[in-house]
Amino acid sequence: MAILDLIEYIDSRPDEIVHRIPEYGSGEFRLGSQCVVRESQQTVFVRDGKALDILPPGRHTLTTANIPLLTGIIGLPFGSKSPFRAEVYYVMMREFTGLKWGTTQPVVFRDSEFGMIRIRAFGTYSMQVKDPQVFVNQIVGTQSTYSTSDIENYLRTIIINEFNDMMGETLTTLLDVQAKTVDLATAALHSLTDNFERIGLEIRSFQIGAITPPDEVQTAIDQRSAMGAIGNMQTYTQYQAAQAIGGLGQGGEGGQGSNLAEGAGLGAGIGIGAAMADALRQSMAGGQQPAQQAQAGGQRFCPNCGNPVPAGAKFCPSCGHNVSATAACPKCATENPTGSKFCQNCGTALGTT
Repeated sequence: MAILDLIEYIDSRPDEIVHRIPEYGSGEFRLGSQCVVRESQQTVFVRDGKALDILPPGRHTLTTANIPLLTGIIGLPFGSKSPFRAEVYYVMMREFTGLKWGTTQPVVFRDSEFGMIRIRAFGTYSMQVKDPQVFVNQIVGTQSTYSTSDIENYLRTIIINEFNDMMGETLTTLLDVQAKTVDLATAALHSLTDNFERIGLEIRSFQIGAITPPDEVQTAIDQRSAMGAIGNMQTYTQYQAAQAIGGLGQGGEGGQGSNLAEGAGLGAGIGIGAAMADALRQSMAGGQQPAQQAQAGGQRFCPNCGNPVPAGAKFCPSCGHNVSATAACPKCATENPTGSKFCQNCGTALGTT
């Protein structure tokens, strides 16, 4: 294999995090070889499976000065031209955006308004490599190339575990989701920092797309919103009944709207009729009650003006009517004017038993 005198990597894919040179096996290098590292890259020099050093952006000549560990690892029997085998891992240091996270299955959430419900959550985040050597040693290993798709599932699991714990501590009901979205995202960002740094990464941003309940809970929320918009249910019902009565007979030419209006008007009419019948019954009962109470208490009333007359009085103190010239009904004891043929209260023929 030819000695690599110039090492560089230019055309990385948008989702590629690490690329190894050479891609298969190890390559032959020697002191004096050139290594070019661009602004968005850092390189990790690895020999015999051990990371020797990190080279920052710039053009580097491989010497024991910039890679001190080479001195004790490789022998120099032929001077500085002695070849040695190693690998160079180019690590992309740019920020990787638009990475997705979300619950694969609904998770159980104890809601203060709706009880135990199942919810789904999803969103996006961005991250970048913070410690290239840790990331290569712990995650990439000996792979020739490593992209976001290789680690996305692993990071998604970490995010969901932390997000579930954090949501249970921060959120009490789904009705407060819109007001707490920023707080939830900020809390998740801080709680995930240690998990990402442990593998040499840094989470840069975290966004919550939505937290959604199942369809039946969404229906319950819609119903509660509708009831809140209506306000006082009794007033709303009275208004609907009044509208139905006012529109009775104006429901169109026999369409569905006409049938509904007629049905509503008929129902309201039945209710009003029942109320009127009840009022009439109470009125009739009330008309008989004073006479019966008067007779029970021994008090008399003037048959001319209806005002009370003191016991034993012959004339009404209000109108002067002769109250002694009356005939008592043999059935209800109501006082009737002299000459009356029938009782003015119950219709019984006077002078008969």
